[in-house]
Amino acid sequence: MDSLTWVIFDIMGTIAFAVSGAMVAIQRRMDIFGIIVLAALTAVGGGMVRDVLAGITPPMALCNVTDFMLSIIIALLVSMAYSFWPYPPLNKNFMLWLYNMFDTVGLASFTITGMLTGLSREAGNPYVMPVLLGVITAVGGGILRDLMAHRMPAVLYKEIYATAALFGAVVSCSLQNYVDVVTMAWICFVLVILLRFSALHFGWHLFHPRADWHKRR
Repeated sequence: MDSLTWVIFDIMGTIAFAVSGAMVAIQRRMDIFGIIVLAALTAVGGGMVRDVLAGITPPMALCNVTDFMLSIIIALLVSMAYSFWPYPPLNKNFMLWLYNMFDTVGLASFTITGMLTGLSREAGNPYVMPVLLGVITAVGGGILRDLMAHRMPAVLYKEIYATAALFGAVVSCSLQNYVDVVTMAWICFVLVILLRFSALHFGWHLFHPRADWHKRR
């Protein structure tokens, strides 16, 4: 595993998910402690689950405080920016776009760190562990964030989300014998970003079964 590439995407994902977690906490009217908890949980939750599944114990987030400290700093900065912004409240559509942007960058970045962690284990099928760890790392923190905020996890019902991580990880893993690790990581990043933003822009969704069956009974 290319350690520098892993660290770069880990920092990118931590910052992006800490911002999205802090924004959700502010929207749910949490205090500063709640904002920090939600930001940190979003930023490191998926990675901790990934490490346990990969047999890395204790999880890296508990051995190196960088991600925790970075998420706390981001939570404080977002809180201060929200509290002391000198201009009229920002448009809700812009805030939603800002949230989706950070959430998507976090999704793509953590797909890569999970995938690279799986590839470094060199155990079993060359696709199963990297792909699953990529998806779990990408969506795990967001699921914990939404549960703590008393929201249905977005991954279960909203636009193409986990599917974007799954697609990026599968395609990238299929190229592992043809390109170097850095190229594979950036291909994954671009694929996840493009698919996720395309889904947001064009309103793409996965198949939803009709939910009005009970009305016809």
